Amino acid sequence: MKPRIAAITGKLEDTLISMADGPVIIGRQAGATLQISTASVSRRHAMIEKDGEKFFIADLGSRNGTFVNDLPIKKRELQHGDRVRIGESQFFFLFEDTDEPARTSEIRFDDSQIDSGVSVRMTYADAMGMMARDLSALLKVSTTINAIRGVEELQERLLELIFEVVPARHGAILLSGERTDPQDAFTSIFGLDRVYGPNKKVTVSTTVVRRVMSDNAALLVTDAEKNEALHTDSLIAAHSRSLLCVPLVMLGRTLGVIYLDTDVPDVRFDESHLQLVTAVGAIAAVAIQNARQFENLENENQRLLVEANLDHNMVGESAPMQHIYQFISKCAATESTVLISGESGTGKELAARAIHQNSKRATKPFVAVNCAALAESLLESELFGHEKGAFTGALNQRKGRLEIADGGTIFLDEIAELSPALQSKLLRVLQEREFERVGGTRPIKVDIRVLAATNQNLDEAIVKGSFRQDLYFRLNVVELNMPALRDRVADIPMLANFFRAKYADKCNRKVNGISPEAQQLLIKYDWPGNVRELENAIERAVVMGATDSILPEDLPEAILEINAPETLSPGAGYHESVTSTKKQIILDAIRKSKGSYTAAAKLLGLHPNYLHRLVRNLNLREQLKD
Repeated sequence: MKPRIAAITGKLEDTLISMADGPVIIGRQAGATLQISTASVSRRHAMIEKDGEKFFIADLGSRNGTFVNDLPIKKRELQHGDRVRIGESQFFFLFEDTDEPARTSEIRFDDSQIDSGVSVRMTYADAMGMMARDLSALLKVSTTINAIRGVEELQERLLELIFEVVPARHGAILLSGERTDPQDAFTSIFGLDRVYGPNKKVTVSTTVVRRVMSDNAALLVTDAEKNEALHTDSLIAAHSRSLLCVPLVMLGRTLGVIYLDTDVPDVRFDESHLQLVTAVGAIAAVAIQNARQFENLENENQRLLVEANLDHNMVGESAPMQHIYQFISKCAATESTVLISGESGTGKELAARAIHQNSKRATKPFVAVNCAALAESLLESELFGHEKGAFTGALNQRKGRLEIADGGTIFLDEIAELSPALQSKLLRVLQEREFERVGGTRPIKVDIRVLAATNQNLDEAIVKGSFRQDLYFRLNVVELNMPALRDRVADIPMLANFFRAKYADKCNRKVNGISPEAQQLLIKYDWPGNVRELENAIERAVVMGATDSILPEDLPEAILEINAPETLSPGAGYHESVTSTKKQIILDAIRKSKGSYTAAAKLLGLHPNYLHRLVRNLNLREQLKD
């Protein structure tokens, strides 16, 4: 047994280092036993030393860590075949006399040209006439690979079966993607060596692969080292005396290739091998495509199951809402703090409740606090609680919302409204998960997940000095932006009918639907108040309506103002007249005021902001420019 380290990637690639009796220091410093001069490696990164008959690797407090078989370690015993990763360099620890097995051989591409003068080309049609001789082999291939559902497992088993009937030394299966350059196009690569298994580097000629994929015909090259065109191709000359490449074609589309070569003296591929592998390729292409589709269906099924099992009270099926559902399904399973942003009325609290309901804290309390609804002194007591006698009126000890939410989720709505003093206290809660009651001295530990929401631009608030930057960074671990209703117009009919059914039942009124004219008005309105404004509009329509269907005249006046007369029902002449009169009154007032909105609003007895809204809703800006 000769303990050694074999470098497979990085600056020491293809280097074999024998293990001495003393410890092996790996690092960037000049005195290291194994020096790796890259920035990702610490000066003293790791150490391998012998203890009795065993070898151990220990991380020496490196910046980027030491990994064994892709797992971070502090100290671990090394076994034969373990793969050690330090920075960009990877090594195999070899203890026994055999080489380290890997899942797949490394594929190296070569662009040298190959003379076609010693080549044999064959299509699938040419091969079918001679398949009877190899029926037994084909039957075994077909029954074996068609029972495999994983693409990687299928590639490995297929090469093993081919090695049973073809004297190849090396084999590779390369499955293509969408692009045409072979070296960029392969989405799945698997290599195998007959002797060493999948731990030996396999050289693939891109010239051969490119030609086979272009022609959709198999290619056989014999005595490659005798071909003058290959004398400059040292890799093929040294490693491939005979090579064979077969396309994997499914319904006219090339999925990839089967690539075989041999450098064994006196062993050559012939046309019978080409015929057999061509037939195998026809069978394998179907199995590979089925395995790919099976994996895609499994992934899609998992995604749909997650979305189908998502527990929420939100309404909508538009693309923006599908994105919201996917986001919630991902972040609900974590403990990360989430900052929910969006305009007022977009459903930020519903999103927060959905995150809580689908998390592991779902059975624990969900406590919502509106930071804008209470004065600073009351909000502090509401959040943190108070001790008896802490202030006038504090007759008893009281738990705050943070303490009540222990084990569950605290939702801080309108977080931008917090005073600077409360922002500082909240920052400590986020950092330490502890606080003190008002008037108290004993720190109270809590296990809470924090969700926050705001309809303000916190970046601007930070610039103005009204919001702490460090608190923003603590809250904005993951950000969810709720879309405005005007950005998901496709959901308006669904939301409107949901609210219609809700308030018809609540008001004990029979309202069977929404008229097409009214529905068009709802879709054309821009909803500055978002879903909340839509809910209020439908509630008003249910209360004020006189028929079993919501009509345009049942809707709020603001919705009717922005719509052209042709969108109204034939019986809506009254609304047309009112809208026309409003337009004329506003135009006259602004002309008399010589374009001054403030003076015009004073003439009309309106607030200037409301006048601006009327001008926008009635589409008067172009007329005012004229």
